Amino acid sequence: MLKIWQKAVLALSLAGALVLAGCSSGAKEGEKPEKIRLDYAFYSPTSLALKKFGWAEEAFKKEGIEVEWIQSQGSNKALEFLNSDSVDFGSTAGAAALIAKDKGAPIESIYIYSQPEWTALVAADGSTIKDVKDLKGKKIAATFGTDPHIFLLRALADAGLSAKDVQIVNLQHADGANALLKGQVDAWAGLDPHMARTEVESGAKYIYRNPDFNTYGTLNVRSEFAKNHPKQVEQVIELYEKARKWTIEHPEEAAKLLSEEAGIKEDVAKKQLQRNNFEEPVPGSQHEKAISAAGEVLQKEEIVKKDTNIKDLVKKLINPKFAEKVINQ
Repeated sequence: MLKIWQKAVLALSLAGALVLAGCSSGAKEGEKPEKIRLDYAFYSPTSLALKKFGWAEEAFKKEGIEVEWIQSQGSNKALEFLNSDSVDFGSTAGAAALIAKDKGAPIESIYIYSQPEWTALVAADGSTIKDVKDLKGKKIAATFGTDPHIFLLRALADAGLSAKDVQIVNLQHADGANALLKGQVDAWAGLDPHMARTEVESGAKYIYRNPDFNTYGTLNVRSEFAKNHPKQVEQVIELYEKARKWTIEHPEEAAKLLSEEAGIKEDVAKKQLQRNNFEEPVPGSQHEKAISAAGEVLQKEEIVKKDTNIKDLVKKLINPKFAEKVINQ
């Protein structure tokens, strides 16, 4: 089980911002919003393309709608922005969105921006740690409420361990990478591009990899925005589709863009992109299954409430109707 202070930090990071909620996008149901607020993230390469080329600004300018961009450093930050009504659309891991939904976050997962292998358990070059069982009693850096944190919990459970058998240090992704390289922690639940960077530049090694434990990259919308502005939700998905197709068709340019935006070398960016599958953008049963499996582990660790029906919660979270209308028409 997670320690009491760990649960408190997690609850604050995912749900505490709910009390900060204010006006959404300046329009009621049926009216067009004055502004659309999108996040971008280094772990979502398609969002970088969408931001770089100004496609959203171009599309919404015709309707007199302003576009605002906010950077998310991790799923926990994207969820804070969604909860505090700082963005209308936020990029997270599917399982992280599930935790937030369980805590009352007013969000829906409407689009899959990638199927990544963006997290694994990492040790520094020269470490004697060889597998997950060797982590017992060790310090491990992870960002609470994100896919790497959830990946760590699932990996521990798979090895017959739990969070109480290790010391999880709550650090934002980049800080976790630095802590690993400085020897302040024994291992790190990594996230790309930071994980690819430590591998390429510092010789970091993988303790455990499992692509199936990486939940999908989901684009989430505030439920109020989706209810009031369904047309604009469809337009945002259309724009994400344009960015997704561009990323698939221009891998070299996409790697260069990621390199420039994230401040990483191109070979690091290429390694990150190689670990992403951009082929299944419409939320479906395979996504529900992956997120449900993560939810069951989270429930055992008491991060998701004991009385929560995981399958029902996933159904409430995942809303495929917008993507189905845009992509499958």
